[in-house]
Amino acid sequence: MSIIQTLCSHCLTANRVDEHRLSDNPKCGKCHKAIFSGQPITANDSQLAHWLGKEQLPMVVDFWADWCGPCKTFAPSYVRAANELEPIARFIKVNTEQAPQASAQFSIRSIPTLMLFRNGVSVAQQAGALPYPQFLQWLHGALEH
Repeated sequence: MSIIQTLCSHCLTANRVDEHRLSDNPKCGKCHKAIFSGQPITANDSQLAHWLGKEQLPMVVDFWADWCGPCKTFAPSYVRAANELEPIARFIKVNTEQAPQASAQFSIRSIPTLMLFRNGVSVAQQAGALPYPQFLQWLHGALEH
């Protein structure tokens, strides 16, 4: 039995879950809601730092902004991936206008920028909006490494 620490998408409490039971709709020990929502989670600077420090599942982070046309075009693909792939990975959205520290920390120069993190470390990055099939191809390739 292998235990994974994963955060509740509602209250951000760390929960320990058997990795073989991740898809069994586990509930949070604190708020008793489903840990996984199937939706991207919005994070500011401090929340992203919390996720990066505590989450043991791979995290796909979408750095975006309200004024960015390609970001808006890509958003439905990101939501679809979160719905289809969670709990294989967690999906986080970071508005670069509201999270300047994270944007600087990860040298975000163009948006949207997608980053895959494992245990708080960036392991893959993709700048620019991708059509859904190409996004999945990038994501699956990044998750395999």
